[in-house]
Amino acid sequence: MSQTQITLVQIDNYGPWTTTPEPRREVDLQTLQARLYADFAQFVGTRDGYVFYTRFDNMIAVTNGTDRADHARIQESVSNRYPVTVSMGIAADPSPVDALGRATTSLQEAGSAQDGDRTEILRGDPLAGDRRTDRDVRVAHFDVVDATGKYTDRMNAFDTYVRIQESYLALMQHMRQEHEALSFFVGGDNIIAVCPDLDEGAFEATIGHMRETADMELQVGVGSGRSPHDAGMAAKHALEVCRHDGTRVEGATHPVAGD
Repeated sequence: MSQTQITLVQIDNYGPWTTTPEPRREVDLQTLQARLYADFAQFVGTRDGYVFYTRFDNMIAVTNGTDRADHARIQESVSNRYPVTVSMGIAADPSPVDALGRATTSLQEAGSAQDGDRTEILRGDPLAGDRRTDRDVRVAHFDVVDATGKYTDRMNAFDTYVRIQESYLALMQHMRQEHEALSFFVGGDNIIAVCPDLDEGAFEATIGHMRETADMELQVGVGSGRSPHDAGMAAKHALEVCRHDGTRVEGATHPVAGD
């Protein structure tokens, strides 16, 4: 059974800070957000985790293997190096959506994201070491079949971007509503979904749904592992099998549940 550990990261009091004592330059805010995301990605990545930027002032991380002390060190590093602080909620659950929901609630109960008195909150419990297994994290790595030939080399860059984003939104909603998975655009034509235990038929049905409703042909590699890195690399290798063999769904080191 999968057991996904999710960390919700929120910049404390960010909205009011951007306009105090007067509105700050947008380019400076974008630079701060990008640097903060890069630092989080590097820190969590060294612990075999993943971070997704979502709205930038809110980031969602998959942190199996990152303990409470590690989270506290991230907070300390941010407060020492940035003009803002961050709060974090942690939860683990077989359903990534439920894990995120519990992590979110833990922060909401501590106060509003725009409450100046709510700073550097750290709530929730990481997955205990004796509860971890080699199949805790399930990652599905989707990409668009021949996106370069269909879009990049035929349409202007902005229209290609819109087309991919439309498909991403459709996939994100479908995976959330039907399978309690969290899906994130990671650049190019690639989408990573953090999933509960799903069988191969669920992925085949998802690809069929995208073909019918979004006119988008996808392929997906699926992997499981002890950490997000392990699962993600297994999924990447499985996706390469799709590309080489022309298949649409491939498992990885561990077979897709139900096979």
